[in-house]
Amino acid sequence: MDLKLQGKTALVAASTGGLGLAVATALAGEGANVVITGRRADRAKEIADALPSAIGIAVDLGTEEGVDAAFDGTVAAFGPIDILVLNGPGPKPGAAAALSSEDMASAFDLLVKPHHALISRALPGMRSRRWGRILALGSSGVVAPLPNLAVSNIGRAALAGYLKTLAAEVALDEVTVNLLLPGRIDTDRVGELDHAAAKRRGATVEAIQQESRIGIPARRYGDPAEFGAAAAFLCSGPASYITGVALRCDGGLVRGL
Repeated sequence: MDLKLQGKTALVAASTGGLGLAVATALAGEGANVVITGRRADRAKEIADALPSAIGIAVDLGTEEGVDAAFDGTVAAFGPIDILVLNGPGPKPGAAAALSSEDMASAFDLLVKPHHALISRALPGMRSRRWGRILALGSSGVVAPLPNLAVSNIGRAALAGYLKTLAAEVALDEVTVNLLLPGRIDTDRVGELDHAAAKRRGATVEAIQQESRIGIPARRYGDPAEFGAAAAFLCSGPASYITGVALRCDGGLVRGL
């Protein structure tokens, strides 16, 4: 299938590792011009140099200055943004009963505010050109809240509500807005959560991972490349009639439809 991404410009947030890197790599493989972002300039440049058409920009997207730098750098290198991939670091684990007011505020500050800032910069151009793709990399916690990840569950649910509302508002302008929800994908972030669970429960990491695999119908963690392929499709031309959707890429982990 021709995804019709040749020459499109994609800004991928937090793409120097994990799921962001997997998505950036998939988009680059389909011919998109990709902007790699992260806090480490050397890492961003290293990744960009290995892709067919890419640049690396060292930014902190949690700041207004970082958002401006990412947007302006993308436009200067490749022109207007066609594809915006929203991604960022996950908040610290913690139980809902132990949340402080600062924790509650951090859910919005980490998982909603930076993404809203990026959308605010990219969306007007997408609407005027009548082509755009906004894709947020979320979590299966959006549809089935995850134990001991209260801040993540709160912030990602808020982001999902915002994006679902936005999708209906911009559909007539040929801009799609979707979420892609990972299950247990084999990334450093999931490894950190497995180690945290092992420490909390007094178990080995191997035991935690085996327990997780048993709960997944596919009986394995996902490959980041599988997640990247699903993202590339949602950002593609042929996916123009898919919007306001939260698609799970989880090996069947979440039992709901």
